[in-house]
Amino acid sequence: MQGLTTSLQTKQSKQLTAEERVRVFQRNLYLKAKQQKEFSFYVLYDKVRLPHFLMESYYRVKAKGGAPGMDGNDFKDIEKTGAIPFLKNIQQELIDKTYRAQPAKRIWIEKANGKLRPIAIPSIKDRVVQMSCKMVIEPIFEADFADSSYGFRPKRNAGQAVSKIREHLSHGRTHVFDADLSSFFDTIPHDKLMIVLRKRIGDKNILWLINMWLKAPVWEAGKISGGKKKREGVQQGGVISPLLSNVYLNLLDQIVNKPKGSFDKASVKIVRYADDFLLMSNFPYEKQLEQLEGILERMGVKINQEKSKLVNAREKAFDFLGFMFRFDRSPYKGCKNRYWYIAPSEQSEKKFRAMMKEYICKRIHFHPEAYVKDLNSKLKGWINYFRIDGVSYMSRSISKSAGYLGYRIQKSAKRQSQRTKKRYSHSAYLEFVTHHGLLNMYKYATCTRPMRTQRKNLYRKAV
Repeated sequence: MQGLTTSLQTKQSKQLTAEERVRVFQRNLYLKAKQQKEFSFYVLYDKVRLPHFLMESYYRVKAKGGAPGMDGNDFKDIEKTGAIPFLKNIQQELIDKTYRAQPAKRIWIEKANGKLRPIAIPSIKDRVVQMSCKMVIEPIFEADFADSSYGFRPKRNAGQAVSKIREHLSHGRTHVFDADLSSFFDTIPHDKLMIVLRKRIGDKNILWLINMWLKAPVWEAGKISGGKKKREGVQQGGVISPLLSNVYLNLLDQIVNKPKGSFDKASVKIVRYADDFLLMSNFPYEKQLEQLEGILERMGVKINQEKSKLVNAREKAFDFLGFMFRFDRSPYKGCKNRYWYIAPSEQSEKKFRAMMKEYICKRIHFHPEAYVKDLNSKLKGWINYFRIDGVSYMSRSISKSAGYLGYRIQKSAKRQSQRTKKRYSHSAYLEFVTHHGLLNMYKYATCTRPMRTQRKNLYRKAV
């Protein structure tokens, strides 16, 4: 990375693409923030409105897609008149400080427990400005974030968090507190969040932008609510919201990871992914859990007592980030050793099967070639998320999922012509793999199995 950045810096500014210019700036800003932990950055707003920042922001927002906001404009509408005039208009508004955030469109999505989660969809214009601001300030806070944080950060993902959890379990930290925060995004207090931001951001114009987005109203069913009187909550769906949530919860990371602090003395380690986190230790730590409740209460957020639980992982399995962690018996006959079995949780598998059922049923009368490509991308996404080489075990889950997919294909064929029914009466899944290009999930079933030479390191005796 260092060599790549150096090669970019040797180029003249005119030779760099918008993405390269942004990367060079971010690298320099990160190094400055890393070297001077107490430094407050004052001149940032002028970077947000630079043409190459806005252009790169537009490309990133477009790549993520997403529904249009309250104004109903999508990328096709913008590009009819041209992206350049669209970005120039934004730039001028930022220069004149006449830019104002539009109300975000609120939709509701169903959660795994059947409840509904509110999602706010800003307009594309607001998403572009938020992305530009995020690209400017993110390197500053990345220099401060703890290594125990994995959610919504560059070059970090859930797989790394799961690998770290396995490492802690292997070192005997089996007393696990699985914490869930109640409506975290909706309860972040604005005043306390702004205090944290001011420690690193001295540019009043950047703070003005962030405060505007925090208090932006929402539009739902023709009614607008919220606005300047709003005192808490970060809109889920906003481009900058994940960064702001990480900035705020970094306070918790710092307290738990503080050397010679109460949590450190109890050998407590934290693994956090956005607002979901685990506390792990070699022995019980009731005193620290009481302190945790006090810390979160002062931060203005609460633990969901119904979903949060303390378990001894050697005795009881637990789920986190869609994975199931279980101290399992060796599958080899006569072997009394145990090992950490990490695989997709039962709830994750049910959700995946429900997705496949809905997808196949809606395309029952389509020709396979019309939807197999899209179905393959969904299968690959599921496998790539849960497939962690040397950590997770996918054989059982993949076999069950492939079998269920074949069952759905065969059942759908029964509702078609007799010829189709007869053709897919046996091995419907393999028939689709052979003749229609469906992803062969079975070839991924054993690719992550530990080698025999590594087996002695993966199996540990029960204590």
